[in-house]
Amino acid sequence: MSLYVDKLGHGPDLVLFHGWGLHGGLFRPVIDALSWQFTLHLVDLPGHGRSTLPAGDYTLTALAREIADHVPPHACWLGWSLGGRVALQAAADHHAISRIILVGTNPCFVQREGWPHAMPESELLQVAASLHSDYKLTLQRFLAVQSRGSERGREELRAMRGELFEHGEPDRAALAGGLDILRSVDLRPLLPTIQQPTLVLHGRRDTLAPLAAAEYSVAQLPHATLRVINGAGHAPFISHPDEFVAAIEEFMHG
Repeated sequence: MSLYVDKLGHGPDLVLFHGWGLHGGLFRPVIDALSWQFTLHLVDLPGHGRSTLPAGDYTLTALAREIADHVPPHACWLGWSLGGRVALQAAADHHAISRIILVGTNPCFVQREGWPHAMPESELLQVAASLHSDYKLTLQRFLAVQSRGSERGREELRAMRGELFEHGEPDRAALAGGLDILRSVDLRPLLPTIQQPTLVLHGRRDTLAPLAAAEYSVAQLPHATLRVINGAGHAPFISHPDEFVAAIEEFMHG
């Protein structure tokens, strides 16, 4: 397979990867500000954007290994939503990562007994079923779910829809594999094993990954800091880029 990584800027290495169904170009609102200070490695996850589908099973471990093979060692990894779960798995698998930034990341994406801070599993299964009938419409609808709650939700949704197919269409097998990861993988047991300094960067109004899930992650991660962006939903780098960049600067230089 071929993994697409767009490299730009100068300074310490910062690897950014996106959520389900999208691509690295989604970080466009913060690229200019971040590239003045950091060398950015904007990854299209396997099967998304300009990256081809990998051979073998589509698992978090495989995704983490593929990214680690294509970015500098000892970089800071910033993962949004599904991407944050990849970053956690990479750290647990002992890849060479200096720091972690989790954005809109839920360690357990669907509701389970004793875990209400997530999407109902039935809702995610409906998304998976609709992939077979009209995957483009399914992606559009999921974007609407992600922008829900943000005080700038309309602008956020418009920006995500504008970027959706800018790097090409995602592979349907990758979409199905990503949904299966979101549905079946519970990363909560791994959190206490993560030793890297971690910034949990979360929108207060995130309805897809509720703030309570971020607070749980911070309590379980040994070296974590929580930074909440008021008014933001699931994609604070789009809705509140200045606050997003300021939080990263403080974490990286602190």
